[in-house]
Amino acid sequence: MHTYMNTLIILALIISLVALSISGVFVLWISRQKTGTKRMIEISDAVRSGASAFLKREMKIIIPIAMALSVIISYFIGYTNGIAFAIGASLSAIAGLLSLKITVKTAVRTAHSTNYGLGRTFILAFRGGATVGLAVPAMAILAIAILYSIFPDPITIAGVGIGASLIALFIRIGGGIFTKAADMGADLVGKVEKNIPEDDPRNPATIADNVGDNVGDAAGMGSDIYESYIVTMLASMLIASLIGSENNLLYPILIGISGMISSIFGVLITRSNNNTVDVMKPLNTSFYVSASVAILLNFIFTHFYFGQTIIAYALFGTSVIGVLLVPVIQKITDHYTNHKFKPVLDISDSAKWGYASLTLTGIIKGLQSTGPMVIALIAAIIISFVISSRAAPDDSQSLLYGIFGTSLTAMSMLSLAGIVLSIDAFGPIADNAGGIVEMTSMGKQNRDVTDEIDAVGNTTKAVTKGFAIASAGLAALAMIQAFQFEASEVFHTSFDYSLTNPSVIIGLLTGGLIPFFITSQLIDGVSKAASKMVDEVRSQFQNNPDILDGKSTPDYAKCVDISTLASLKELWKSALIVIASPIVLGMLLGPSSVAGLLMGAVVTGLFLAYHLANTGGAWDNAKKLIEMKGHKGTEEHKVAIVGDIIGDPYKDTAGPALNTVIKLLNTIAIVFVSIFIGIIAI
Repeated sequence: MHTYMNTLIILALIISLVALSISGVFVLWISRQKTGTKRMIEISDAVRSGASAFLKREMKIIIPIAMALSVIISYFIGYTNGIAFAIGASLSAIAGLLSLKITVKTAVRTAHSTNYGLGRTFILAFRGGATVGLAVPAMAILAIAILYSIFPDPITIAGVGIGASLIALFIRIGGGIFTKAADMGADLVGKVEKNIPEDDPRNPATIADNVGDNVGDAAGMGSDIYESYIVTMLASMLIASLIGSENNLLYPILIGISGMISSIFGVLITRSNNNTVDVMKPLNTSFYVSASVAILLNFIFTHFYFGQTIIAYALFGTSVIGVLLVPVIQKITDHYTNHKFKPVLDISDSAKWGYASLTLTGIIKGLQSTGPMVIALIAAIIISFVISSRAAPDDSQSLLYGIFGTSLTAMSMLSLAGIVLSIDAFGPIADNAGGIVEMTSMGKQNRDVTDEIDAVGNTTKAVTKGFAIASAGLAALAMIQAFQFEASEVFHTSFDYSLTNPSVIIGLLTGGLIPFFITSQLIDGVSKAASKMVDEVRSQFQNNPDILDGKSTPDYAKCVDISTLASLKELWKSALIVIASPIVLGMLLGPSSVAGLLMGAVVTGLFLAYHLANTGGAWDNAKKLIEMKGHKGTEEHKVAIVGDIIGDPYKDTAGPALNTVIKLLNTIAIVFVSIFIGIIAI
């Protein structure tokens, strides 16, 4: 059995290193592309320095907190979890930093490539995204494989999930508030009040807006997907450890390997040329090829690993469900956020009747989108649970095998993170490239090219958020079950998790509140920061009228500084609530209450996150649809801009943060279960 383990770990290391090597080759290829004019390089340097300055200041806050938590976890829970926490946190930060660096490097070259047509621009942006897409899941597989080979018990390395989730939450919150404060300030004053184009160099908040795209969308999504991958694989391994078979325990890593290989294949076959009309076509092709290869490899590996047994075919079936769930979520999200379909068309039409109509229509469509998504998740849970529980070797293990099957569905879904993130990450690159094109006055033809891939990027970003949210829900359900079993092991007793237990009810209500409270905090943080940005931009226009005439350069650095200070001020509040709530509730009311809290947070967090992400994405594309019709500057367009502004903190700050909140709550509960002593008896 240990031979299997050693072989699998070595294979995981090899595949991860291959993925990282391909990422390195892409970086070298991107570096050799032309950067454009002196002015383009100056703008790119300003964005890079602003983003770097933000991350440095953010890390000055994060690193001491992470170090203190690593010591606390080591002292109270065990040194192995302390080490795992440090590794998870470090790699999460690296994932965010890598995503940011690649995006900035690629964006200026993508802007210059617009001189050579849509096909060339697309493939450059895609390969920049693929650099991130391959590197991030490769780091996650490396982290789990190395940790497990040294400490072969998932519960002793569960701290890796806390580290990954905590840093991802920090980067998501900090980057999300930064980018949306800058974006809202730039749009409210520049586009609405002064009627100047998006990314116009006369707008003092333009550089801050472009910096925000990198620290929010790029760094935030990189650390988010890394964290999702880590936590999902960990959840599956924790359930497998309760079953007791080492084969089962290593199977999630095997699924990760299959997904990594298929993602590499999908990235390498992606091609384009200047005859490309629909840039979504090569992206769809790369995804469907990756998904097909993943299913084939899962079948081959499962057959080789388990042999021709009923349980082998059952577990393979659950992995197929996870792979198929990705395009299902993609189609649902695309339907509610793409300008080609009725929901966004309805929102766009509602702009004719004013601000209230557009706002209400957007909220309605976002709320409606949660229905199909949850139906898809319910179907995946039922099918995966039934086929794996019925294939269990004996009836006493049917429940565990059912939960394990559901966790494998989540893991196989996340195994395609490489290709999904590659498709997503080119979005911020296209957005930044469009900003550079506008600021350097390259011309309408060039801007049309970046607008084309940016519109697709908006859709793919929404799809990736849906992907991350759905996987968070499935992984969290597995982790809740793992928590319950772990609590029984630690305290040598069974707990009452029924709804007749007041502790469970208290936990449910508390957990259900957390996503709403954190959402309110994050949107409030964006609102406060945006207010300061609006005041600054108005002040610069008023005190220096030459800015609007193009005779004077705005003070871009001041706007970057406002976004930085505002985002860092709000950074710790949400994280403190997420860390403290399960610990405090567990110490007071015991494991039953914590289980209720976890379930309450999953239910409300899942619905709220998906609603926020889709509503914001739909408002954004409704605005873009009006622009594509040639109605820029009209009253209808101004109404749509306000809708887009409202949607910004929805889709890029609060929504993406919630799936990280859900997983962080679960990993903290599992790691700290031994201190949930229940002081108060109810």
